[in-house]
Amino acid sequence: MTQLQIGPHSVQPPVVLAPMAGITNAPFRTLCREFSGGKGLFVSEMITTRALVERDAKTMRLIHFDGTEKPRSIQLYGVDPVTVGRAVRMIVDEDLADHIDLNFGCPVPKVTRKGGGSALPFKRNLLRAILREAVGNAGALPVTMKMRKGIDDDHITYLDAGRIAVEEGVTAIALHGRTAAQHYGGTADWDAIARLKETVPEIPVLGNGDIWSADDAVRMMRETGCDGVVVGRGCLGRPWLFGDLVSAFEDGGASYAAPTLKEVARVMLRHAELLGEWLESEERGVIDFRKHVAWYTKGFSIGSDMRRKLAITSSLGEMDALLSELDLDQPWPVGADGPRGRTSGRNRVVLPDGWLNDPYDCAAVSADAELDTSGG
Repeated sequence: MTQLQIGPHSVQPPVVLAPMAGITNAPFRTLCREFSGGKGLFVSEMITTRALVERDAKTMRLIHFDGTEKPRSIQLYGVDPVTVGRAVRMIVDEDLADHIDLNFGCPVPKVTRKGGGSALPFKRNLLRAILREAVGNAGALPVTMKMRKGIDDDHITYLDAGRIAVEEGVTAIALHGRTAAQHYGGTADWDAIARLKETVPEIPVLGNGDIWSADDAVRMMRETGCDGVVVGRGCLGRPWLFGDLVSAFEDGGASYAAPTLKEVARVMLRHAELLGEWLESEERGVIDFRKHVAWYTKGFSIGSDMRRKLAITSSLGEMDALLSELDLDQPWPVGADGPRGRTSGRNRVVLPDGWLNDPYDCAAVSADAELDTSGG
């Protein structure tokens, strides 16, 4: 496997943690980096450009990087070229990051109905204007982008978007092999990743979608010819997947993790503790961790009542006491390496009135299309 190059940054193995709202905060990135030995690229939660330039307090906390994070990678989401340019310039002037990724993949209806997220690349000139402002204000920082195949099977945009990205100086492109209509359902189209690589041979292409194991990542690169992979839902409740990925690319998968429930419980407690330190409140950290419980415990023999109790804990001591009641010698469950997270199926994409009338109309997108939601 060749080394992935993102501007001046060498990424080996060629593995990127996908930005996920409410998930890929500093504590989770710390866990993933620890399991990978610091190898790979770990991107922040998605940051809206308007909130950044307005210095929203929550946003300013989200862009904080641990001193060990190198390079510092931040994902921006914006719909207004001028605001995107201002946000990028702010990052450069204040030395807030070393790499900027732009999000055009969100399929959430409350975003697409305003023309944002995965609806935006259909407007080719608007996409070009945003990329031009971002790259033009980035100076020496590399700018990459993440997108989906298109709105639906009748409105595929990724090949046009890829060429526009190359023309505007984008450093690399990540493609999630689904349309907005698919959300997270069905099967990711890896053939589309291969076609994008053929269309934009000048820059690295990263594949995203249905990477549930380290072997899936290797197989995607072999089958598509892509230059790297972006891993999202596959690492939910499994930060050690990044250790598996290092093993897969460096020693052929000789040492994959298969933690017992005792080992999983130890990671759960550390994750919750890190969240508490980050939020400056143990209770807030444990409450924030609750959404991770089902992912960490997937497949293990744990009764529904105990799962409910674990999901409503509010202190590390309470969580530790509950975990100690379990059969901690349980081995890693068969099948627990499979799909996890959202699996919603095909849906009609809600768009602004007349959005599909002209793909080149540089339509203005309202500010309320910028929401703190998943990167898609």
